Amino acid sequence: MQTLPITPDAPWLAPLAGYSDLPFRMLCRRQGAAAACTEMVSAKGLLYGGSGTDRILDTHPEDSPLVVQLFGSDPATFGPVMDRLLERGFRYFDLNSGCPVRKVLKSGSGAALMKTPDTLLAIAGVMVRAAAPGTVGVKIRLGFNVGEENFLDVARRLEDLGVGWITLHPRYARQMFMGRAHWDRLADLVRAVRLPVVASGDLLHAEDAVRCVEETGVAGLMFARGALHDPSIFARYLALRRGKPLPPADGSFLAAVVREHIRLTREFDGSPRSFRKIRSLIPRYARGLRDVRALRSRLLTCLDWEALEEAAEAIATLEPADSRQTCGDEAFPLTDPHAED
Repeated sequence: MQTLPITPDAPWLAPLAGYSDLPFRMLCRRQGAAAACTEMVSAKGLLYGGSGTDRILDTHPEDSPLVVQLFGSDPATFGPVMDRLLERGFRYFDLNSGCPVRKVLKSGSGAALMKTPDTLLAIAGVMVRAAAPGTVGVKIRLGFNVGEENFLDVARRLEDLGVGWITLHPRYARQMFMGRAHWDRLADLVRAVRLPVVASGDLLHAEDAVRCVEETGVAGLMFARGALHDPSIFARYLALRRGKPLPPADGSFLAAVVREHIRLTREFDGSPRSFRKIRSLIPRYARGLRDVRALRSRLLTCLDWEALEEAAEAIATLEPADSRQTCGDEAFPLTDPHAED
């Protein structure tokens, strides 16, 4: 069985609800992502056939290694779900105990599990017993309420259960994505457990990720919002790690990335739904360039793939905006209800 890479030189694509579908995962892999996670998928939805859950699991032989991220609050649902996923050929799994979005918390899932660590451990135990050793990870936060940390205790108990790795987003659930991630807590977790620790949170630029690895000693990291706004962040990060020149950030380079995303979307989906989705995503890639509003207006008038490709070519002619627009955190909204970073 293929080994799951967890090293500083093997960046992952994080689970991005609503975004990290098969075409986007393939795009990020071509930019250097060593592993990718599915969008988080409801264990109950998989068990009872909820709408959209099967689409989240669409994959391809080149989409490997792939980690299926599950969320839920009832340990009893996870046994049969794991059996079904293993029968379908999936081999790597992650329990989402970090999503702070209200509709997830209402069901007792996601970061709400940090309030009920016994339930979190029970679910993780079911997953570990069903899967092969080292193939189940858990994503956690510092705790649920600000100042009420329990991540170290939870992590030690998860290690005793036999999980393969722990991903920490070093904010509290109540913070959502506000404020700064507490990277010093990543270093605390690295010292507290023998398991590989994967960093998440505030890795918005390649330079952030390099600094995070150097400051915390984490075994690996995953890009979320940083990849959403610039899929080439993997290539940029790896270039920095290897002391090589960074890929250009000009319109021509971004236009090539967009063309590849359009091609992959047509190849692996091609549905009207995927067309509308990619049409809405393209302006994100051009946020650091001038005249993005005009591009967005033009894209909205596109009714077929050919027109979309032609409009996307216009990115190559756009000039960079000033440094405040290209480097500021305003390009990365911290309260995106669809994305888990």
